Amino acid sequence: MAAAGSAQSAGPRTYGNWRRPTTSGLFGLGSLGTGIMLVGLILTVLVTMVGGLVRGLVTFLLLVLCLATILVRDGHGKNLLDRGLARVAWGAATRKGAHLYRSGPLGFALWGTHQLPGIAAQLRLSEHTDSYGRRFALIYAPTTRTYTAVIATEPDGAGLVDPEQVDVWVADWGHWLANLADEPGIEACAVTIETAPDTGHRLRREVEANVDPDAPDFARAMLREVVDLYPAGSSVIKAYVTLTFSAVSAATGKRRSDVEMGRDLASRLPGLTGGLSSTGAGAARPLSAGEVCDVVRVAYNPGIAPLIDEAHAEEGRTDFDWVDVGPVAAEAEWAGYRHDDAYSVTWSMTTAPRGNVQSAILARLLAPHRDVARKRVTLLYRPIDAAKAAAIVEADLRAAQFVATSTTRPSAREVLATRSAAATAQEEAAGAGLVNFGMLVTATTVGEHRVAEAKAAVDNLAATARLRLRPVYGGQAAAFAAALPLGLVLPKHLKVPSSLKDRL
Repeated sequence: MAAAGSAQSAGPRTYGNWRRPTTSGLFGLGSLGTGIMLVGLILTVLVTMVGGLVRGLVTFLLLVLCLATILVRDGHGKNLLDRGLARVAWGAATRKGAHLYRSGPLGFALWGTHQLPGIAAQLRLSEHTDSYGRRFALIYAPTTRTYTAVIATEPDGAGLVDPEQVDVWVADWGHWLANLADEPGIEACAVTIETAPDTGHRLRREVEANVDPDAPDFARAMLREVVDLYPAGSSVIKAYVTLTFSAVSAATGKRRSDVEMGRDLASRLPGLTGGLSSTGAGAARPLSAGEVCDVVRVAYNPGIAPLIDEAHAEEGRTDFDWVDVGPVAAEAEWAGYRHDDAYSVTWSMTTAPRGNVQSAILARLLAPHRDVARKRVTLLYRPIDAAKAAAIVEADLRAAQFVATSTTRPSAREVLATRSAAATAQEEAAGAGLVNFGMLVTATTVGEHRVAEAKAAVDNLAATARLRLRPVYGGQAAAFAAALPLGLVLPKHLKVPSSLKDRL
């Protein structure tokens, strides 16, 4: 990402130059697609020489049909092959009943607990203490062999803040992300912004703890009225930062246990949380195991949120175990996810904002909305090691130059893509970090009668953010879990590697 403008310029500072790496190929194909085309043409010639013109023509038509499934794309960049494979996988899952989940004593699970469904069922939770004496939870994923720490933040917000301070926050956030690439064993980072209805328990607890016993009756009455009326229609905003580390030690190549990983991160978390404070994230602290259980339990069963707030107000904690934070019943649909008393739809970002944007481009998308009961926006980051970043940007620059010079009259987009790739290569050579990023947006409603309104609201909010969002068709359950602060790295769960798909 590049910043345009300077502090001395009259206009506001803008940001841009997001770019998806490409591979060189012919006719809009990637390197793998071009190889398939060349092999197909050679095979067509051989079939024509051996079997005659008719068989050669049939082979050529099959090749054209195969290439058409790769070349024909919709507005989100999905080709016919991607959509066809998604349909086939969804059909196979529904025939096996994998889209249904029932837990508890009468559920499908033999152990009778309410564990998490789908790709989150494997996760294990442990608790440790950092060097500041703070309890922090570690979530272990055996399939990907990763550990995740969840950090709760209190964002300061941009209200009544000078633009210069906002620019400093954005710059510090970029530096914090770039520095993650130097963290040993870092795999991914995610930022989750969740908006939900305010139950009022926190306000009542704060007022009752600070009211003066000798205050006048009028002041007491006014405070009681505020406590009773203010939470109606208001929302609470929560922010989490998840850091995912590899369980395999870079020094020894062996998998570390929960105790070893907790000992390693105990000395590193204070520095990571301290660095977040300069990015506008406010006070940052790691979540304990009980707090992680509360967050996940409310996500799958929003109706229990008032009870959890009431329990915190009276006892200061809940007694949820990790094996009981999942839903009682869940059903994944092609374009939605039904879980307990709620219905959720998750979108994924297919295109980042084009051109230059200002720092407040996501403000409306992140803010509470009256048509969406609970909204969760998760930014997914995968820091790239400095040694690999140089090779990636140079290969992307060569690919962009190849596409632009493969025709005598390159299009404006091809020329601009070459300039963007060159700018990225120059920034990386000057020391800038390289990060792959994505976004998931989850809208949750209580009951299906508000789903249409929630979908329309998210579509409108995506337009204001200049994003292109697409529902995660056939993968709503996995996308819902990935949007939670659990540290799930979706590319590691794909059967077909994303690097191979990008080369088609």
